[in-house]
Amino acid sequence: MCGVAGLYAYGAHAQPADPQELARLSEQMRARGPDGAGTWYSPDRRAALVHRRLSIIDLSDRGAQPMSSADGRLTISFNGEIYNYRPLRAQLEARGRIFRSDSDTEVLLHLYAEKGEGMLHELRGMFAFALWDARRQGLLLARDGFGIKPLYYAQAAGTLRFASQVKALLAGGAVSAEVDHAGIAGFYLFGSIPEPFTLYRAIRALPAGHALWADQTGVGRPQPWFSLAETLKHRQPAGSTTAQALQAAVSAHLIADVPVGAFLSAGIDSTALVGLMRDAGQQEIRTVTLGFEAFRGGPDDEAPLAERAAKHYGTRHVTRYLAKDEFQRDLPQILKAMDQPTIDGLNTWLVSQATAEQGLKVALSGLGGDELFGGYPAFRDIPRWAGLFSKIPAPLGRAGRQLGAWLQALPGIEINPKLLALPEYARDYPGAWLVRRGLFMPWELPRLMGAEPARDGLARLDPLKLIADAMTPDPERPFDRVAALESGLYMRNQLLRDTDWASMAHSLEVRVPLVDSMLLAQVRPQQAGKQPLAQAPSRPLPPEIANRAKTGFRTPIHQWMDEGAAGPRENGHWARQWAVEVLRRGFPEASAQ
Repeated sequence: MCGVAGLYAYGAHAQPADPQELARLSEQMRARGPDGAGTWYSPDRRAALVHRRLSIIDLSDRGAQPMSSADGRLTISFNGEIYNYRPLRAQLEARGRIFRSDSDTEVLLHLYAEKGEGMLHELRGMFAFALWDARRQGLLLARDGFGIKPLYYAQAAGTLRFASQVKALLAGGAVSAEVDHAGIAGFYLFGSIPEPFTLYRAIRALPAGHALWADQTGVGRPQPWFSLAETLKHRQPAGSTTAQALQAAVSAHLIADVPVGAFLSAGIDSTALVGLMRDAGQQEIRTVTLGFEAFRGGPDDEAPLAERAAKHYGTRHVTRYLAKDEFQRDLPQILKAMDQPTIDGLNTWLVSQATAEQGLKVALSGLGGDELFGGYPAFRDIPRWAGLFSKIPAPLGRAGRQLGAWLQALPGIEINPKLLALPEYARDYPGAWLVRRGLFMPWELPRLMGAEPARDGLARLDPLKLIADAMTPDPERPFDRVAALESGLYMRNQLLRDTDWASMAHSLEVRVPLVDSMLLAQVRPQQAGKQPLAQAPSRPLPPEIANRAKTGFRTPIHQWMDEGAAGPRENGHWARQWAVEVLRRGFPEASAQ
């Protein structure tokens, strides 16, 4: 896990790389890679790669980056982990390839030399990388299929710039900070900014599962190499059982040259992962639980149940209790680390801090279990709503919403905006998902952003098309349609992105074994429910965890945030209020729009 950045001055009149700009990019990403830093320039200095290193695999200097091939043709700056790099290396060596390190990075160089961009289909892992090909005089940017690792780019005046963080590109000083109305609209609608948009008009996210090629003829459009919806549409169990597929995924995610710990809550996802870590042969497992002083000893305190799970699997366990004053002290640091506005990520920042305090550099997370096994109410609600409200004529649905909005304007009347939205929007899967996951509804945005910015932002964002694209090609089964939406939107744009910035703020690599393309292709749940995950470890989960109803991770943070919020309350909903506060406190340039 690291940070990558750099530029390519492809235009005839573009200026060569500025070392001071690159130094600023690198410094902004220091927390992503405190173990080392490197910068590489092409002979004409029109291409440059920057790398910040968090040493996980091959801790020696031979694993340092940017890394070049022996013949000097290829140079790469790579962020992430390739979990199947050992079998890939063995295949490459059998074909005569000679390695100079024990790193997964060098595997990428050799694999690209043989297969070009086709290499991407061979990889099991999380990754974002920039690779310079001197023979073709071009630059390849690529990102993993789920979007676990981020990569952003900006193109202007004949120069392509890229980095692992939006704030790094801004820190370089050569990218415009003009705010994007589409990004703000996306944040208010979803609680996070959906890719490829960012908060800034000049900066775009390279979409998950895409690659981008740039050479002297210009910068191409991002091209897809992986489709989540298509994988869901065609997935078939591959002979192995669900338990075997899960065990293989967890075993792969344990490959490291440093200890690998785990976040442990009182839920099925993280507890099952710990059981599978034990099955994979890990002798000493270190686990960390985040608790809250406000809940200690009460019914909302999940720490004792997590400690029960730790004892059950014999882990070396730490519970870190958090008090209100400590959270309020840390909040400015959290907002500073937040790369793009989001209403989530606070818990991940805090548990990552607690884990890093224990000296760990890698931890497994149960993120992805709900998307893989249908743990969210959306798997039930969205198909039902789409079936029910499709029978209501569209004009009648709009009229109902307008009547409700008129009633809501009367003194003393308060109506949940989502209730007003149901008959108008929940007529198909994209509209139903917008209502189910939406934070604010589209007609509320003029009040938050101003009429013209909201009109411009919604037009460019086109939220219903954006949602529909995540479900294209149509996976056909109701379960898989919802899985495509939840994984391709909520998990990708919020949960994974928040996990990245929040953990890297503490120089911690978080791995997500349940977010794995090979696992996704092998597991096909017949109905929503996590029992296949709960039953996967050879030693069963404690019954009080295996049979526990999903409750969500309850915290007092919401109340703590509300107490410090300014301005009018947003319909009594802490997340809506917090969205306004995030922009006001952390991104004032956007809240001023």
